[in-house]
Amino acid sequence: MKLVFASGNRGKIREALEILGEGFELLTPAEAGILEDIPETGQTLRENSLQKARYLYERTGMDCFADDTGLEVDSLGGAPGIHTARYAGEAKDSAANIDKLLREMEKAGGGRTARFRTVVTLIVGGETHFYEGVMEGSIAKARSGSGGFGYDPVFMPEGYDCTAAELSEEEKNAISHRGKALRAMAAALKK
Repeated sequence: MKLVFASGNRGKIREALEILGEGFELLTPAEAGILEDIPETGQTLRENSLQKARYLYERTGMDCFADDTGLEVDSLGGAPGIHTARYAGEAKDSAANIDKLLREMEKAGGGRTARFRTVVTLIVGGETHFYEGVMEGSIAKARSGSGGFGYDPVFMPEGYDCTAAELSEEEKNAISHRGKALRAMAAALKK
């Protein structure tokens, strides 16, 4: 099945292909002819995910999906939330985002509990479906590991004594927020 995935992030695309398994081909927006930035002006992960999927579907007419993911840190009142990718500015600089997160947590004091939440919106045959996944954990005090992307070097999944960046891709995909949402989507598509 061919799907347009609202991402140009090679790490996310590789992760999605591995999770979805055989029988799926993913196109980036650019490969589907969309070269402009896809708007994300919603106030929730679900609104952003839906907005991105609709944008793709309306312009390509192809089955597609989009996700929006947020890191929710309890001691920061759920921040960075919908601003996760741009926490330190519009450049989507992962290192700067982590630096800001660690500074803000230092100022806030308190606990380090957090979670990643992903909402996936699938539009297939014109019908819209939603899938959600959550990975509970905590924020480490310093970076560790070289795998993954984004906040993985400081996010410690619940039940692990290492960061997500120290897990193999297979281990991370088995427990990740995006993995849970995409596996639910894949199961629905295979029915």
